[in-house]
Amino acid sequence: MRLNGGCIALASLLLLGTPLRGLAAEALTLATTTSVQDSGLLGVLLPPFEKQNEVTVKVLAVGSGQALELGRRGDADVLLVHSPDEEAIFVKKGHGLARRPFMYNDFLIVGPNSDPAHIRGLPSAASALGAIAKAQASFASRGDESGTHAREKQLWRRAEVQPAGDWYLSCGAGMAATLRVADEKLAYALADRSTWLAWKSKLALQPMVEGDPVLLNTYSVIVASPSVRPAAKSRLAQRFADYVFSDEARAIISRYGKDKYGRPLFHLLPKEKAATTAR
Repeated sequence: MRLNGGCIALASLLLLGTPLRGLAAEALTLATTTSVQDSGLLGVLLPPFEKQNEVTVKVLAVGSGQALELGRRGDADVLLVHSPDEEAIFVKKGHGLARRPFMYNDFLIVGPNSDPAHIRGLPSAASALGAIAKAQASFASRGDESGTHAREKQLWRRAEVQPAGDWYLSCGAGMAATLRVADEKLAYALADRSTWLAWKSKLALQPMVEGDPVLLNTYSVIVASPSVRPAAKSRLAQRFADYVFSDEARAIISRYGKDKYGRPLFHLLPKEKAATTAR
């Protein structure tokens, strides 16, 4: 079965937290990239904030492009995304306040153990994609305008390839779903490290290319423009943005994944990094 043209979109909605008692009658809406949900990080990061502020966080887990669009439409109070170029445009056009990078991991290219394009161990991600295209080996793309998809397109441009044809499977899905498609179709895929670690035990895919500096994957928090949000929501959104830089949140992030995977799924950026990011 050929999946070119769309697998299954997995934009998911998750409600987490405790009942509202003090701040407002509505939940704080967080539009976020799927990787922080698929990895399980939100399940441990949000409850302390909800308890401290007596509020429920309503999570819209979508690709970064969709999250930014929710912010542009005024349908989200705060965003957690990983698509730096698009984030900069979002802020420049006045849709949100300063982007504040706070954590990172990296991307890697995974694929079937048979490695039909012979890319295993290549130092350059762009060269690896060029080899995949030349061999017309199956490649599963998220195809959803997410941060991962944006990085993939950047790598194809570096490789001077316009991917098209039966070998290129555009899924229109989140990271976990795309990895499942790649596994089923013996295809390569670009994955963020956190989702890969969370799902690798369920897959036969193997790491092929990693460590290229271009694969660095930075996550930022952005408060939606106060001009399109109620004042109380904007204050709470700013409180959430500050929370991810708190000692409590940073301790949660720095240790998340160590017990299960032997390494954290995300790494912290210095707090100063956010302070120097242009509005």
